[in-house]
Amino acid sequence: MSHKLVQVKDVLNDRFHVVDGKLTALEAMKVAQKYGSEALVIEKRHDHDEFGFLTLADIAKQVISKDKSPERVNVYEIMAKPVLGVRPDMDVRYCARLFERFGISKAPVIDGEKVLGIVGYEDIVLKGMYSE
Repeated sequence: MSHKLVQVKDVLNDRFHVVDGKLTALEAMKVAQKYGSEALVIEKRHDHDEFGFLTLADIAKQVISKDKSPERVNVYEIMAKPVLGVRPDMDVRYCARLFERFGISKAPVIDGEKVLGIVGYEDIVLKGMYSE
């Protein structure tokens, strides 16, 4: 049985938004809700900076579960940075292996300096491995 090559770009989710790291967790939650996104990409502050990444799970774990006030916590305090991004032409099997190796469940898809979307285990399984 031969495997049809499925690349990250074939399964990525384009429901994401790029935000400033100075937003509060509450503002970030509102942006995520407005755009229907599970994760936010934090914009670079200058040319030599890296993207940040914030998932709704991060907010739940680092703000809500610790009983912190979402309007008093800034995104830059809880985001992951630098973020582990994946290339759009990566085989989804390698993407899944990368996630397993680093203990993550989703990552931004970055092509050069541009974020194309987000990919997670759900996208790989539901859209990638067994779609015809």
